[in-house]
Amino acid sequence: MINKQNLWFLTLFSLILVLSIYYLTMPDEVLETIKTSNNEESNEVVEIEDSDILAALRVEADEETSKEMSTYQEVLLNESATVEEKNDAYEALKDLNQIKGKEEAIEKAIEENHKLKSFVKIKEDQVQVVISNKDHDEKLANSIIRTVQSNFETQMFITVKFQG
Repeated sequence: MINKQNLWFLTLFSLILVLSIYYLTMPDEVLETIKTSNNEESNEVVEIEDSDILAALRVEADEETSKEMSTYQEVLLNESATVEEKNDAYEALKDLNQIKGKEEAIEKAIEENHKLKSFVKIKEDQVQVVISNKDHDEKLANSIIRTVQSNFETQMFITVKFQG
């Protein structure tokens, strides 16, 4: 009887074996063109736009959130976890979803009120706001802080950073 672990091992081993044979039997001309194309691409200068920075921040935050969510989901699905541990994991998942929704609502409010693209990250009582704008205006920053604070009942520590 083959168990799941052995099946996965055989599958991955077979895949590695097939790829190794394919690599060894590949003509030398193909390998040379791959090497030269990689060298040519590495000399290019890449320009990063403001929207790319915000997208990168969003991807990083999403990855972090998904890791936390998967950890809590594992606790929920773990049969040996106590009821209290499962309740704590459920509450943490619920809090993560609420924070994610609040971040999106604040980004939408900033876009509607100030016509600016932004990234918002909430962690406990701190709110970090990254604005895609070249002008570093104090009045604009104060207005954004007021807009963000209006979404909370308690006093938050809000930082506004301009990228551009």
